[in-house]
Amino acid sequence: MNPFQALILGLVQGTTEFVPVSSSGHLVLVPWLLRWPEPGLAFDITLHWGTLIAVVVVFWRDLWRLAVAWLRSLRSRSLAETEARIAWWIILGTVPGMVFGLILNDPLERLFSAPVTVAVLLLVTAAILALSERWGHRTRDLADMTWMDALLIGVGQAVAIMPGISRSGATIASGLLRGLKRETAARFSFLLSMPIILGAGLPQLLDVAQAGDFVTQLPVLALGFVAAALSGYLCIRFLLNFLQRHRLYVFASYCAVAGIVCLGVALIQ
Repeated sequence: MNPFQALILGLVQGTTEFVPVSSSGHLVLVPWLLRWPEPGLAFDITLHWGTLIAVVVVFWRDLWRLAVAWLRSLRSRSLAETEARIAWWIILGTVPGMVFGLILNDPLERLFSAPVTVAVLLLVTAAILALSERWGHRTRDLADMTWMDALLIGVGQAVAIMPGISRSGATIASGLLRGLKRETAARFSFLLSMPIILGAGLPQLLDVAQAGDFVTQLPVLALGFVAAALSGYLCIRFLLNFLQRHRLYVFASYCAVAGIVCLGVALIQ
């Protein structure tokens, strides 16, 4: 992979990780459409960690309050504070993704080499977004969240391990179907992404480093990392503002069109 390809894919990752259109799906489909080499595991993980940095930068104050409240809840054995509850809900919501990833690791990895399947799953994402807008009530805030909300949103995140199913789309949609406001669902979705990105990437990155080719890839990895972090930061800011006034139909439409176009290209080929 050359620096130009690394830059473009870093921008694609940062732009699509938080906007509900499936970043992992785009990292499969964009190289396939452009006939670029597959990015590889190390590059994919590095891009995801770039977007992880973006979440930390945007929400560092929230993360600090959540951590302090969580420690207080351990001492007091109380969930009276909203921040303490949200911290525990993030932990609970991470569990389904961990279990799903461990059980289905090998089949999931094969999906990253199946662009036609990814295109079909983009259509599934479009349906999820549209139905959540149609059926969601959107009246509740973070303070109103329950453990069941967190668990079901976590199930949405677990399903989105499949490339083509948007992680942010599935979690935001799950929140809307549970009655959360759009911005509230998005904020919890972004916070929930941190443990799963960190936990999924660390062991795989260690395996890649031990393989011996990590150092030779370092310049390209660094370029992709920076591009993903900067574009991810901007997209988080954009989406939080966008969801205060707009619905998810535009993203559903994009996923539907992208999925149909990619299926058409596959049929032609």
